Amino acid sequence: MADELFSFAQDEDVKVLTGLSWKILVVDDDEEVHTITRAVLKDFEFEDKRFELIHAHSAKEAKIKLAENEDTALILLDVVMETDDAGLTFVKYVRNEIHNKMVRIVLRTGQPGQAPQRDVVVGLDINDYKEKTELTVDKLFTTVIASIRSYRDLMNIEQKRQVIEQSREGLKQIIDASASLFEMHSLQEFAKGALIQLISILNLKKNSLYLQVDGLSLRKTADSFCVLAGTGKYSDIENENIHDYIDDNLKKMLDEVLEKEESTFFDEVFIGYFKSSTGSINVIYVDGCTDLEAEDKQLIDIYSCNVAIAFENLYLDKEVLDTQNEVIETLSEIVENRSKETANHVKRVSLYAHFLGLKFGLSENESMTLKYAAPLHDIGKIGIPDSILLKEGALSDEEFSVIKTHTSIGYKILKNSKRPILQAAAIIANEHHEKYDGSGYPNALKGKEIHIYGRIIAIADVFDALSQRRCYKQAWELEDVIRYMKEHKGSHFDPDLINLFFFDMDYIHEVMREFTDKSNP
Repeated sequence: MADELFSFAQDEDVKVLTGLSWKILVVDDDEEVHTITRAVLKDFEFEDKRFELIHAHSAKEAKIKLAENEDTALILLDVVMETDDAGLTFVKYVRNEIHNKMVRIVLRTGQPGQAPQRDVVVGLDINDYKEKTELTVDKLFTTVIASIRSYRDLMNIEQKRQVIEQSREGLKQIIDASASLFEMHSLQEFAKGALIQLISILNLKKNSLYLQVDGLSLRKTADSFCVLAGTGKYSDIENENIHDYIDDNLKKMLDEVLEKEESTFFDEVFIGYFKSSTGSINVIYVDGCTDLEAEDKQLIDIYSCNVAIAFENLYLDKEVLDTQNEVIETLSEIVENRSKETANHVKRVSLYAHFLGLKFGLSENESMTLKYAAPLHDIGKIGIPDSILLKEGALSDEEFSVIKTHTSIGYKILKNSKRPILQAAAIIANEHHEKYDGSGYPNALKGKEIHIYGRIIAIADVFDALSQRRCYKQAWELEDVIRYMKEHKGSHFDPDLINLFFFDMDYIHEVMREFTDKSNP
């Protein structure tokens, strides 16, 4: 056998690639086995990568070596070492405890009677079993090559699976962000989703495994850049100034791109430069762009341009939405001021409604619709005469009947709109004075017949009305407000919503502090 150890000659055309290797963990308590294995495999490569042998003389030592070399491709494992079943116990550790399903395992034994049962081979994913007496140099080499090929194929499959999963996650974030354009948060989600998609494109052409790529999507503000979204090591610095987190080399690259006003590929970095029709500048930075073909660079550049266009469209949509919401808020403030209420009333009711909507389980999109529609709950008061609306004393039955018409007036004003926010506002205007037991107005709706928007605004509006000073009353103590509203759950208010609203008072206290009326210090 010793004569066979040197029967293979190294191909002079094959070059050892430093740092690139197939790691093979040799676990055996017989030092001669290590020597022979080393001699057989020392001068060979597979797919331009050398074999790197890692040696362990017991199962205990093997655990340590495997932890230090998680990218081990193959384990050549003795069955009998410190105990008769040390090898099989180690296999159970690899497959069941640390859940390493990729590494290939070949059992070797000098005792034929120690062969594992078939169900053990299958259940523990043992890839081959050899008696040491049958492992000639040729057979050992063949076994190693077959195992390495298997490991390579599994890793390629896993890499593709991760790329697909990563791409799906990026696409999901883009879809989720596009569905909710009410806050800057959704734009950040869109940007992060775009980055993940871009990184996925880069990974599709990479041969190295588990490639870590860092990405940033930057928004220019004045003379600096704010991080809108980040991945990798930049994932925790959103809304921060990028210059506080990058080195001089990256600053220099950014300056060069800004000066040239065009996207640029550096040695390992792509920086995409995009200037919108409104003059805003967006920059996408991606690290790890090595060995890219010209077609890949073109694809990335085109993709980034399309992302920038989509991003600008989101900004334009948000601008339209913000304008719409500002008009709604201004209109509602006019109505509230006419009835001697403060502008802060509609702001508080909106925030309470959004808070309760989320607590109830409405989506962020629907809760934001509720938030922006809430200020119009009393829009119908525009049709109520001042003599009744501004009366400081108690209203007569006839006057109260007139006041109650503000719900129907508001509904008629808003009902024909095709805009989701105004459609929601029409429902709110019409139903925010309905009561859970059916004793409310204008339609004496009962329980779940009342739209969830109406049930939520009923709580937010009454809570704010009782806890703040009005022209006809002083502000109640908060404890009295809570007691009153809990006493009327199931009659006036949805009991489930009341429980949710008062379950955590921290947010309510925060809103009351931030939007305190001057007359309610």
